[in-house]
Amino acid sequence: MKNLPDTDETLLIRTDHSDQAAWQALLTAVTTPNKNGFLANVHVVDDVAYSDLTTEQAVSVARARGDLLIVADTTALTGPEMPLLAVLPFDGDEDDDYDEDEDEDEDGETKQEHGELRVIAAELWSIENNISLANMDWEDFVNAADEGVFRGF
Repeated sequence: MKNLPDTDETLLIRTDHSDQAAWQALLTAVTTPNKNGFLANVHVVDDVAYSDLTTEQAVSVARARGDLLIVADTTALTGPEMPLLAVLPFDGDEDDDYDEDEDEDEDGETKQEHGELRVIAAELWSIENNISLANMDWEDFVNAADEGVFRGF
């Protein structure tokens, strides 16, 4: 896989290159400030080298970077609300009882090493701003999601 840009901004990676008009509409939604002037601070990666990047590969990229990653996949480009995929790696110290050498929690269930959540393009600013600045926790957005999609508070 091609190296990603070295930036402090959250990466927004386009993985579906089938519809240029849908991509332009998504970019407009993401780069237009909301009514209060808030805007996602993203670095757009629009390169066919990332076409068909799988969720597993996106998770790997996010883990390697250690921060939030946004994916503009087929679902994002074909859904009416443009639900982007947000991926956030979890660090090993999120749970004090978690042993980094184990893949299970105390109940014997497999511990997830990342979070995934769909976020509509118009609300990307909320997750990106608050997670990047550590103003809110990932769980705040997960708990506010409706059927796995965050549409705002």
